[in-house]
Amino acid sequence: MASKTQIDKLGERLRKGDISEADLRMLDEYRRSFSQSYEFVIGGIRNELGLEPTGRPAKSTTSISEKLLRESIRLTQVQDIAGCRLIVSRITQQERVVESLTKLFKDASVVDRREHPSHGYRAVHVLVKHLDTLVEVQVRTYLQHAWAELSEKLSDTFDPAIKYGGGSAEAQKILAMAAGMVIQQETLEADVANLKQDLRSYLENTPSGQTDGTMTAKLQTKIDELEEILISTRQGVSEGLNAAIAQLA
Repeated sequence: MASKTQIDKLGERLRKGDISEADLRMLDEYRRSFSQSYEFVIGGIRNELGLEPTGRPAKSTTSISEKLLRESIRLTQVQDIAGCRLIVSRITQQERVVESLTKLFKDASVVDRREHPSHGYRAVHVLVKHLDTLVEVQVRTYLQHAWAELSEKLSDTFDPAIKYGGGSAEAQKILAMAAGMVIQQETLEADVANLKQDLRSYLENTPSGQTDGTMTAKLQTKIDELEEILISTRQGVSEGLNAAIAQLA
C-alpha cells in the first residue's frame, strides 16, 4: 500500500490531469482500501439499526479528480472516497438516526450542513472512522434529497457548475426558491415537534391533579391541527420538487 505522501502526490497529478497507467493502478488500490471499512459501516447500519442504506464502496476517478480541482485539499483529506446514504421521512427522524449512528460508531463525527448549507445543499453527514479510513454516511430527509436531485438534474441538463453555486442566475434562483420552501417546511416541523415535547415534559413533571386540563386539551388540539396542516404543505412541497425534476428528466 502506498504511503500518505505518495497518495497526496498522486492527488496533485490528478489535479493537473497528468496521470499514467501506474497512477491509475495506485488510485484503484487506494480506493479499494476503503472496502472493508465500507462493509463494516453498511453491515452495522443494516444489522444494528435495521435501516437500508444506498451507497458506493469507492468514489469514481472522475469524481475524485473534479473534487480535487474544486477544493484546495489533499487526496488523503477527501472524506467521501467511500460513502452511503440514508433517506428518512422528516427532520425529527433525521435527528434520531444521526443520534443512533453516533452511538453505534464510537469514532464518528458529525458535519451538519443544515445550519450552514453548501450552495443550498442541506443534510447531515456522519463520518465514521474505521481501520484508519473514513466512510461518509449522508442522512437526508426526503425533501432535502428531492432538492439535491433537482440540483443534480439542473447541473446535468444545463451546466455542471450549478451544483456548486455557479451557472446561470435563473438556475440559482430556482434552487434558492426550492431550498426556501424546504427550510420553511422543516423549520415548522421542528417547531411542532418541540411543542409536543414541551407538552409531554409538562405532563410528566407536573404532579397528578395539578395539571391544567383545559390548557393541555387546547394545546393538544392546536398541535393536532398544525400536524394536519404540515402533512398538506409537505405534500405540496414534495409534489412541486418532483414535478420540477420530472420536467428536467
